[in-house]
Amino acid sequence: MKDSLHQHPSKPRSKDEIQATVNRLKRIEGQVRGIQKMIEEDRYCVDVLVQISAINAALKKVGYSITERHIKHCVSDAILSGNGDETIEELMDVMKQFSK
Repeated sequence: MKDSLHQHPSKPRSKDEIQATVNRLKRIEGQVRGIQKMIEEDRYCVDVLVQISAINAALKKVGYSITERHIKHCVSDAILSGNGDETIEELMDVMKQFSK
């Protein structure tokens, strides 16, 4: 992955925002462990696939949330400071990865 333009967000995340995202990721982590257990128990394939789909949806939701924050703060600030083109290009590159 190429180096990002900024190492830290232009507006630091609040403690509540960090905690909410970490909590979502912990729930996803638990779902992944649940799938591992389902495989160990040789559960029905469709049941496993439904859980995988739920995890994919949850990860996308986290990704969209982070993307929204990035646009509202980092990209917006970069545009206002005259660095919009580079930041938008960086965002487009990551969105291409995100959409794969």
